[in-house]
Amino acid sequence: MIINDSLLTKLDSALDSVTLNQIRLALNNLSPPDIAHQLETAPPKYRHVLWELIDPDISGEVLHDLSDEIQLEFLNKMDGAEVALLTEGLDVDDIVDILQQLPDQVIPEVLKAMSVQDRQRVESVLTYAEDTAGGLMDPEVITVRPDINVDVVLRYLRRFEEIPDITDNLFVVSRNDTFLGNLPISKLLTSSPSTTVREVMNTGIKAIDVNLIDSEVALRFQRYDLVSAPVIDDQNRLLGRITIDDVVDVIVEDADHSLLAMAGLSDTEDTFSSISRTAPRRAIWLGVNLVTAIVASSAISLFEATLDKLVALAILMPIVASMGGVAGSQTLTVVIRGMALGQIERGNISWLLSKEFAVGIVNGLLYALLVGCIVSIWFQDVRMAVIIGLAMAINLIAAALTGTILPVILRSLKIDPALAGSVILTTITDIVGFVSFLGLAAVFLV
Repeated sequence: MIINDSLLTKLDSALDSVTLNQIRLALNNLSPPDIAHQLETAPPKYRHVLWELIDPDISGEVLHDLSDEIQLEFLNKMDGAEVALLTEGLDVDDIVDILQQLPDQVIPEVLKAMSVQDRQRVESVLTYAEDTAGGLMDPEVITVRPDINVDVVLRYLRRFEEIPDITDNLFVVSRNDTFLGNLPISKLLTSSPSTTVREVMNTGIKAIDVNLIDSEVALRFQRYDLVSAPVIDDQNRLLGRITIDDVVDVIVEDADHSLLAMAGLSDTEDTFSSISRTAPRRAIWLGVNLVTAIVASSAISLFEATLDKLVALAILMPIVASMGGVAGSQTLTVVIRGMALGQIERGNISWLLSKEFAVGIVNGLLYALLVGCIVSIWFQDVRMAVIIGLAMAINLIAAALTGTILPVILRSLKIDPALAGSVILTTITDIVGFVSFLGLAAVFLV
């Protein structure tokens, strides 16, 4: 059992049986994805209670639809036999998604409790890395030979109690399982019964290599408007298929990662997780930010004498640093997005760098003029206006160049640009802004 007796006692004292039954009925009238959403939006202390009210026949689907962290929260309270029973009847790729959340030493226990057929299918997918096409694929596919006719294929399909979900194509293979092409269901239903598969099959489809990373798989689906795609090994043998529902999960995970990584957060973080779990995770990244802030502040300390003489510099410093940070973040975001979409390659980096450099110059000159005019009116000091204008131009150009080059360098070092890029960029633009502004002031105003 997931919840203990004391918790049930507390629940019984708070809710009468009629209320519990009403909750059970309301919950189980929802679809599994909607039930999963209810669990994710409920505070942690209520999740285990709600879980016990879910119909066992759909609890496996609900578990699969939960976010990774909440999924693991429930899995940690189950033994191998319970997990095997829970996942019975799920598609193989969905079972693998759940098992990949478990520690490596627990997975054999779950596999042992499965039927022989399910175990063999699951093990065939578990041999591949989670973030590859092999880790996404479902080995359950319907295959046909090219030399049979449409009537035989239709009679063959009628022998199945049900066909796999999202089946828009049958896959055509040779006798040794070499992938030859696909047969769209639409063509199958509209072709003459005497027509052979070879005559109507599509040979132009690009099969996906089993070791292709999942983000590249998502790009392939987006580029060619795919609903499903075959997965092959290096000998062109059909291993399974990937369907659009799994690709959507990859796209959402990548989007979450890109968004949360810029704030130093995990893409599996639970919105309602406990304080004891959330605080340490955020504290680590705050510590990193503190170090970079100290580095940037040390640049200011070099000009302490200059600041003592001209207090106005302290008022204007944040303007230069802030503008550089925003400009750099714009470029950084565009470049990281381009990398994620596979648009940025070695051949076009130099063009992109030139373009961003030009953008930095244009915006640098524009805002140098604007800020210079404002400062001239504000402080009645033309020299200070010129200095902040120059510093602004320098920092915006530096920000554009850094925002372009930094993610490329980080990726070459196998460091996630979305995670480390924003902190490093902010530090660089702060230092460049402070040094250029205070340095020019020290030379020309003091």
